[in-house]
Amino acid sequence: MKLRHILLLTLGTLLLTACNQTLAADVTPPPGYVPPTPVPTLGPLYPEQAPDVENGKAIYAEKCAACHGDTGLGDGAQSKDLPFSVIPIGLPEFANEASPSSWYAVVTQGRLERFMPPFVSLTDQERWDVVTYALTLHTTNGQIELGKTLFETNCTDCAEAFTNLQMMSALSEADLVKLVREGNGNFPAFGSGFSDEEAYAVAAYIRTLSFAVPPAPVAVAATETLAATEAVTPSAEGTAIEGTPQAEATEEPLTVSTIQGQIDNRSGEDLPSDLKITLHVFDHGSDPSAGPTEILNQISIVNSDGTYAFDDVEVIENQIYLVDVEINGMSYQSEFTVAPAGATELTLEPIVLYPTTEDYNVLTLEELQIYFDFASEAPIIYSVYFFSNTSEKTLLVQAIQGEDIAFATFPEGSTGMGYETTNDSAPFISTGIENTFAMPPTETPYGLIAFASVPNAEEIQIKMPVQLAAATITIHLPEGMTASGTSLTDGGIQNLEGTNFHIYTAAPIAQDGTLEFTLSGKPETVAKEPDITQNQTVLIGVGALGITLILAGVFMYLRDRKKQTEEGDEDEEDDDQFDDTESIMDAIIALDELHRAGKIADEAYKKRRSELTETLKRKG
Repeated sequence: MKLRHILLLTLGTLLLTACNQTLAADVTPPPGYVPPTPVPTLGPLYPEQAPDVENGKAIYAEKCAACHGDTGLGDGAQSKDLPFSVIPIGLPEFANEASPSSWYAVVTQGRLERFMPPFVSLTDQERWDVVTYALTLHTTNGQIELGKTLFETNCTDCAEAFTNLQMMSALSEADLVKLVREGNGNFPAFGSGFSDEEAYAVAAYIRTLSFAVPPAPVAVAATETLAATEAVTPSAEGTAIEGTPQAEATEEPLTVSTIQGQIDNRSGEDLPSDLKITLHVFDHGSDPSAGPTEILNQISIVNSDGTYAFDDVEVIENQIYLVDVEINGMSYQSEFTVAPAGATELTLEPIVLYPTTEDYNVLTLEELQIYFDFASEAPIIYSVYFFSNTSEKTLLVQAIQGEDIAFATFPEGSTGMGYETTNDSAPFISTGIENTFAMPPTETPYGLIAFASVPNAEEIQIKMPVQLAAATITIHLPEGMTASGTSLTDGGIQNLEGTNFHIYTAAPIAQDGTLEFTLSGKPETVAKEPDITQNQTVLIGVGALGITLILAGVFMYLRDRKKQTEEGDEDEEDDDQFDDTESIMDAIIALDELHRAGKIADEAYKKRRSELTETLKRKG
């Protein structure tokens, strides 16, 4: 795993989620609007014929690149307009674990909760084509050539086993690596001695064995080229035209008198007078594969009892509706509502306001998971907390870079580096108060990662204060490491997503207790050269739990969700300092190291890091 992959993933997540939706002002649906067609059901989870990667490339360029980016890093032009970060499918961390059938299901049925539409304008085979192409974005020609050489040298009669489309559609590259190393009845364990790099190169090559063979080039007159191409291979553009529903087959939009909802005010305080609330409406235009577009936003005034209404708004089946409002500096947003067929009235999910408190005892610590990174000179501890707030109060939390949060402190003697949210966490809310965020009651758990460096030694003593009672505590160590402590139970070596961990569980800890244990041994999977990105154990282990990878110093949940872009001569000068994105990322790493070593002041560090991040965004 290369350093730039980790940085792009983390910076991409930061930059994309820091952007709010681009709002258009009072835009009515375009004339002749055609609503999206229903989501198709899944057929067989394998293609009828071998996928055509070249056709998939053309489809990806038109249908997918706008959000996912040309190389799959989630940095497409439309990604900044979405309320969610776009998953970087072009990174090995994601692609290696994905089977073609799982991505085919997403492309076919969409993920509306993340504003990804079903691609109903594509035929079944075209979906397999584009999915197969997407699964090549994380590979390189050099990797494929290495894999081919190793494969043909060590398993000369194996190729036919990997042309079975049903089998190959169900297998991820991680599955293929396991087959290469362990074998099965069809072929031997010819890659048992391969390194990770070699094994994944072979897996990448094996994937190509299920691709359609490119047709031999045919000489045609220049004037016939376009027609011949359209006749032989369906292009992305042609697909969109053929898949667009015809206007005469579409029901007329239904006009409703009201889109309504309520602010359920449980705060004990009156709502501000003349409180404004904004309705946002999204759809996918006449082509549901083109990505969601905000077609309307409209402002209304909230009544004193918390009710609100938007009159004379057209509602169309499958359009997406939500409202947002700012009260006392805190931004609230409703759950989105999808308009059902035949709706004559639409009621949005209520926004609930709770009284605020600074007493963190309203939280319950559901689980604490601990990981370690031993690749760098100073080991890093990742404490992953899962909290729930089932009270009737919103918790206000103060957080300052590198300092303890009241209920998630760093281990004694460590150097605090920062905090990060897990990618499946309930959303933390900006409060408008400096260094303060909010955690309202929610059924979805909050996930928070605290990461700090600890002094290196042959035996590392960990003493971690735990402010809230914790019933479930697990410690994940790389194979070769052991932990000892009176409260620990050795769970042995366990495999998570293809990586071995030495697992320990700790006895429940009462409120304001302390977790103490001692680490010894050496991890088997850490490279000789100290590089955090080479510690596959930590990265894979944390990724197996759906946790966003971490870059030191990022307070994602304190971000300002309003897009901030500064353009000018100063920005151009910064751009000119660097030849490419890798140079910028190297500068960010060096800056982080200086700050952790105490050689640069906080204010100067934050300012320069922000400048570098913006430069990276523009260069990328």
